[in-house]
Amino acid sequence: MNLLNSENQIKHHPSSKHQKKRLNQDQVQLLEASFDGSKKLEPERKFQLARELNVPPRQIAIWYQNKRARWKNQSLELDYGALEVKLEAALTEKRELQKEVDYLKTELKQVQDMLLGFKQAQAQGCARVSVAPPPVSSLSSYCEHGSSLNDDDREILVRCSGNWGINNESEALKFEELCTCMYDGC
Repeated sequence: MNLLNSENQIKHHPSSKHQKKRLNQDQVQLLEASFDGSKKLEPERKFQLARELNVPPRQIAIWYQNKRARWKNQSLELDYGALEVKLEAALTEKRELQKEVDYLKTELKQVQDMLLGFKQAQAQGCARVSVAPPPVSSLSSYCEHGSSLNDDDREILVRCSGNWGINNESEALKFEELCTCMYDGC
């Protein structure tokens, strides 16, 4: 029985040669400095650190492996954070562009309705058209984005400008700006 007890004690109490020691603060600082210098642990460096710190080379290798895994994880988290910021900025820009597209579609519809009114007026011999002039912002915005008027549309615009009830020089200039914009295709 004594033989069994001695074998059991050997199994539960490993020799100090194989026992891992917990690294103290100074040892960790030295390993951190070494890691900052090179993320990869070369065999010569592993044995040098093991001698300096008085720990097994395997413990140095495991520490490096764990540190590298933590470092990569932190790098991924930083990259993920940067991507999240870029994604949010892109989504915000997309929402703003969608609003602009919707606004421009509305303006385009207004101009198309106006042109339809001009064509109807031409068909009726340029009788009084009951189409209200578009707001100034619509004219300017439309001019910035171009148009696709053909020669017939230009002629209608010129002949029917008086039928809009333009009473003063300012309104005439706005209408003239629209006609010029549509004629030139901005």
